[in-house]
Amino acid sequence: MCTDSRPMAILNAARVNYSRFMPHLLMILVQIGLSFLYFIAEAVFNHGMNPHVFVTYRYIVGSLVMFPLAYFLERKPRPKLTILLFLEIFVLSLLGASLTINMYFASLKYTSPTFVATMNNTVPSMTFIIAVILRLEIVHLRNPRGIAKIVGTLLSLAGVLTVTLYKGPGFQSLQGAPVQTRSNHAQQNWVKGSFLLVASCFTWSLYFIMQAYTLKRYPAQLSLAAWINGVGAAQSAVFTVFMQHKQAAWCIRSGLVFWSIIYAGVISCGLTALVQLWCTEKKGPVFVTMFNPLATVMVAVLAYFLFGEEMHAGSILGGAVVIIGLYILLWGKENDRNRNQSQEPSLSTCDEEKLGQLAEESSAERDMARQEVQK
Repeated sequence: MCTDSRPMAILNAARVNYSRFMPHLLMILVQIGLSFLYFIAEAVFNHGMNPHVFVTYRYIVGSLVMFPLAYFLERKPRPKLTILLFLEIFVLSLLGASLTINMYFASLKYTSPTFVATMNNTVPSMTFIIAVILRLEIVHLRNPRGIAKIVGTLLSLAGVLTVTLYKGPGFQSLQGAPVQTRSNHAQQNWVKGSFLLVASCFTWSLYFIMQAYTLKRYPAQLSLAAWINGVGAAQSAVFTVFMQHKQAAWCIRSGLVFWSIIYAGVISCGLTALVQLWCTEKKGPVFVTMFNPLATVMVAVLAYFLFGEEMHAGSILGGAVVIIGLYILLWGKENDRNRNQSQEPSLSTCDEEKLGQLAEESSAERDMARQEVQK
């Protein structure tokens, strides 16, 4: 019997670990896909593509991918869409799609992929601070978990300030880099790009917080992702028409631009949005933002070895501090989750003991009643 039960126990343990770490694996794959998007978008912008037009096309492709999936796969679980709920999705699309992503890619046009990926790590800290203010996150100052959250947040902010304010000595990129994406240095405007990037990080933090609320009222991830893509495409199109009056800006002149739009729409707007919504429902909004440092490391490595960009000591030092701080914060949150899971069995056993005592008392009362009736 023991030999027969061991394979089943191993299989059950594997299933538990697989389901436990599935959100982690999905978020790692998301960051890998987004890392390549930085360089793809930069190459497209250097070919003359307007960032706002690129964002609009990207969300149009994302909506074309997500709406059929949502229609056929979520017929029964999809709740009724009310006017108030649609207005909520409209604001959610503004924060997570049209407004944020337009500022985000505009900042990429004026800076560099490494800088954008590093500054993007402010999103977890901002999300955590907003979550604490809204009481979505609990911080116990006398508990190591609470101290880890605070220390991690402060370290992340210190690292971001280091990247922004301290440049340091530079390290020349490898000679003869295989791929060159930056061809127009005149477009660089670090002050304007930094302002747009900080604003986009703040609105993105609000988006992660708000989607946790929206998922409770509209618990259909595919449908919600489809609506965010569709409404975001409409919002971005209206904004782009006001910003860009030339019809030639909407033309797709090369295969690179076309396939970049397809990649951005399917991977970033479609699969990424779906994975983030699912992980937000399972693990919370702060967890989703905790994997941004992985993209920072990948972008820095690709920028130096493959795309020939120069690295500075300030970026390396600040990026390392940001990553350390973020994973200290992740450690605090993971221990919170383990503590909650460990408390659930203890609470259930207490309830079972109370129910057992009540059952014994009721049976004793019934026996006494029968004896009185017999007398």
